[in-house]
Amino acid sequence: MQRHHIRTTVAVATSIIVALSAQALMRNHVAAAGTDAVLSATAGCGKAPTLASGTRSIQSGGLSRTYILKVPDNYDNARAYRLIFALHWLNGSASAVSSAGYYGLQPLSNNSTIFVAPQGIDNGWANTGGRDLTLVDDLTRLIEGGLCVDTTQLFALGWSYGGAMSYAIACARPTVFRAVTVLSGANLSGCSGGTQAVAYFGIHGIHDSVLNISNGRSLRDTFVRNNGCVSQSPREPAQGSLTHITTVYSGCRAGSPVQWAAFDGDHTPSPVDGSGSPNDARTWTSGEIWRFFAQFESTTPPTATPTASSAPTTGTPTSAPPTTTAPSGQPGACTAAYRTVSSWTGGYQGEVTVTNNAATALSGWTVGLILASGQTISSLWNGTNTGTSGSVTVKNASYNGNVAAGASTTFGYTATGSNSNAPSNVTCAST
Repeated sequence: MQRHHIRTTVAVATSIIVALSAQALMRNHVAAAGTDAVLSATAGCGKAPTLASGTRSIQSGGLSRTYILKVPDNYDNARAYRLIFALHWLNGSASAVSSAGYYGLQPLSNNSTIFVAPQGIDNGWANTGGRDLTLVDDLTRLIEGGLCVDTTQLFALGWSYGGAMSYAIACARPTVFRAVTVLSGANLSGCSGGTQAVAYFGIHGIHDSVLNISNGRSLRDTFVRNNGCVSQSPREPAQGSLTHITTVYSGCRAGSPVQWAAFDGDHTPSPVDGSGSPNDARTWTSGEIWRFFAQFESTTPPTATPTASSAPTTGTPTSAPPTTTAPSGQPGACTAAYRTVSSWTGGYQGEVTVTNNAATALSGWTVGLILASGQTISSLWNGTNTGTSGSVTVKNASYNGNVAAGASTTFGYTATGSNSNAPSNVTCAST
């Protein structure tokens, strides 16, 4: 793994140049997407921020760990922001990731996103005993408590060893993270779980001399299976063609697309098409990654990789205004309220708000709901579900079980079937 990092800092840093050139275009895209809406807001919303940009430390798993945080300019505590984890490569650093604009995504975000770059132990992500996943959990909890985050908009990406850690996050935290991107990765940080759907984008060079492309294909195929996509062998460019080919898999569950980009190149996070330097400013990766992440919005149903029967043919919902069911549950305990966020032909997106009505904090919660006939959950975030149709139980995720007195948290899901009948018997119990 050592020899591929000679030009790493230059290779990653150049991606920010192309990102800056596309900033004006992406500003319009982000504005149109409606990311100013406060949706699935965290405890940090509506209060003075307790975190600021810079290098910081956190106690995690009995160890002192460091990370670099980038809070958007003109941060607004009434606006829920995306949160993107950017993981460094072997012998890389959080500082290198930060200085390169978080793989070139920060300039494209137009201040719509909070970025965090954790520092790996021994400059890597061995994830021994799950310690790096614990760090991700602890950072998520800390940032959501100190800043206003949209909990349906968590993402992770990384190159090489950072890609391996991003894959581990996809395997272990599919209901927490909305999507991940793995650049030239392999199964080096483990895959605890690895059976649930999560949106996935893999990028790999066809003649990678450090981590053979077969590693990237194997990671990709995990989520081709999990996401219910149609199995296929995507086209890849010929060696010497100096091009890349991006494939969007068909048949994936609504909201859980799989995308694969193979390029004619070696082990680099900044490939280019054409005969220029493999590390010059014309890399295409940052733009494609940003578009992949930016397609997932809280205010609209997922539109990537639609299936014939379960996703919309346009980005315009076909439903009436969102519907809401009254809160239910025992007085003085927690209550749960359902609303339809949006719907389309053959599917819809729902959200449940859990509110603590007790005088003391909750340490955990369980929501029960009964889906109408023909409705089946295809993906769920900010909770862990038992069952996908009929009677469904959803327990809190590891980071949102503690709900202060009078406070609320949410989980959301997408489902196939008509939303004409909202889930019934929506109950909440403290655990």
